[in-house]
Amino acid sequence: MSSFSRRAFVSGRRACLVAAGAAVLMAGGMMTTSASGATSEPPPGAASGPAEGAGLAIASGINYLPARVNLQPTASGAWVGTGLAVTLPHAGTYALDLNVRTRLTGVPPVNAYVVGRLWNTTAGALVPNSERLLSQILDTTPLAAGAIGKNETAPISEYITVNGPTTIRLEVQRTNASGASTAADVWTDANGRSSFRYTEIP
Repeated sequence: MSSFSRRAFVSGRRACLVAAGAAVLMAGGMMTTSASGATSEPPPGAASGPAEGAGLAIASGINYLPARVNLQPTASGAWVGTGLAVTLPHAGTYALDLNVRTRLTGVPPVNAYVVGRLWNTTAGALVPNSERLLSQILDTTPLAAGAIGKNETAPISEYITVNGPTTIRLEVQRTNASGASTAADVWTDANGRSSFRYTEIP
């Protein structure tokens, strides 16, 4: 091949490459050219911005009843605040989950029970629909022998939406429907903890 022919071939090849590059750019391609003339494209699926959801943190936590709550000295039907509480850190919707351990005993004939509820101390209001029967003893046998009792754990689960930092507390009530309990407690120890957990719902 003569030198003239080689020059014509190289010039024609360059023109084809330039035309092909222009076509890619006109089609909206993202091809780039390095100083050496090599071309590259972003790998399939490569992110073009920050990862979706980056920087979001879900608030959650769990607390435990610090000490036993003795309900026996309180009047039947009176609500008693406990030390089992959580503070929701900011506005949002949260799932609330509690495990509440109680002890209840009495001598028949007796019908006594313990109810729990969630109290919004920030708003001074009941968390709607949060009332739960935690324990009950019922034996109306007139001549029953000895005491009866229960030691059990019951759950409370609710959703709540708040406008800012909010403290939610467990309250409990011992009621003597007939007869009277001889012991009534919200309990916590190594044999069974009373706990209160919250998780923000994104």
